[in-house]
Amino acid sequence: MADAVAEAPLLLRWQGLIPSSQPQQRRLQAVACLVLMGLLATLPVISRPGLALVVTACGALWLLWALITPPSRIGAISGWLLLYLAIATLATGFSPVPVAAAKGLIKLLSYLGIYALLRQLLLQRPQWWDRLVAALLSGGLLSSVIALRQLYGPTEELAGWADPNSVAEGTIRVYGPLGNPNLLAGYLVPLLPLALVALLRWQGWGQRLFAGASLLLGAVSTLFSYSRGGWLGMLAALGVVVLLVVLRSIRHWPPLWRRLVPLALLVLGVALIAIAVTQVEPVRTRVASLLAGRGDSSNNFRINVWMSALAMVQDRPWLGIGPGNNAFNSIYPLYQQPRFNALSAYSVPLEILVETGIPGLIACLGLAWSSLRQGLAGLKGEGPLQLQRLACLAAIAGLLVQGATDTIFFRPEVQVIGLFCLATLAQPLERSPEYQPC
Repeated sequence: MADAVAEAPLLLRWQGLIPSSQPQQRRLQAVACLVLMGLLATLPVISRPGLALVVTACGALWLLWALITPPSRIGAISGWLLLYLAIATLATGFSPVPVAAAKGLIKLLSYLGIYALLRQLLLQRPQWWDRLVAALLSGGLLSSVIALRQLYGPTEELAGWADPNSVAEGTIRVYGPLGNPNLLAGYLVPLLPLALVALLRWQGWGQRLFAGASLLLGAVSTLFSYSRGGWLGMLAALGVVVLLVVLRSIRHWPPLWRRLVPLALLVLGVALIAIAVTQVEPVRTRVASLLAGRGDSSNNFRINVWMSALAMVQDRPWLGIGPGNNAFNSIYPLYQQPRFNALSAYSVPLEILVETGIPGLIACLGLAWSSLRQGLAGLKGEGPLQLQRLACLAAIAGLLVQGATDTIFFRPEVQVIGLFCLATLAQPLERSPEYQPC
């Protein structure tokens, strides 16, 4: 073990310093799996104090696990995350509101602890991916049932999300246990490709029924949220996962068919979208609101917030104002236009620019590129987590599409799912012959 630690990168020399036995590591793995399953299953309903407690437990478990486990290769995805953490730390030091930014940095570090624990667990036990997904889908199924039940209850609270100045005036939107239709959609969108791949992989009829119900009810709930970003994200997530799964399934077919089948799928998908936009009244109304520009109050609000956020970026382009919503809430009032209060930049790339500047955005682009490469590796080979990579890549695609015009990704209900997908993609493509899981 001493030789392994000596050969490790300097950043990881502290790992594996405490000797341990295989039974001890197995027990630690079981505890970590139970804690993570509890977190993933209760994401939509857990209280903020409860969430803080579980997140702290995840970080402590990873720290203990790292102390008794020899270091492994960092990998591209983990490397980009560490680079972003370094940039965020530097941005905190130079922030005009360092105390508020420090709170955001602590949140970022705590969420990365969840990623580290997920990555380590899947590295040792990749077969436990199904258990973690089952926990995720349990929370999604519960949220979907609660959301759809709202369609048959009093409509006064649901009507509160219908903007009287919008093109979509009078639309009734469900929000489930999350209290916000956009957040409900953002939470469900990345679960849909995971549910679809689970439906394809799981063997028992009970398991498949569970995955199918999660997929169907999650998609319907996303539709009834009437979140435009959620709809686009759902199209992206399901479209990408179907295309990738088909490409993997026909990878041994003749070259001509490997070109024609994906093209036919794309044409069919575009045709179905066109029919929905022109023939289905609710879809036509929401699309009209999307194309109305400043004529729609929701669009007008976002555009004004974006203009203020861009002014913040122009004043601090290199290190931003520091991470976290506390820093944003402290600085944004100095730039906001009258009557356009906001808690975020309503765009993930713009929020990253505001918080950590151009270097932070470059690090996130590098993370996206590495995730794409790792995900596309699932199109070939028969190693562990190959098909799961495709699902996680599609989930990230859905999050990116919705994140272009909203920042619900930074809410823990959504961010933890994104970290789970990154932890899956961060797994090595092939395991060395001498690798023996504990």
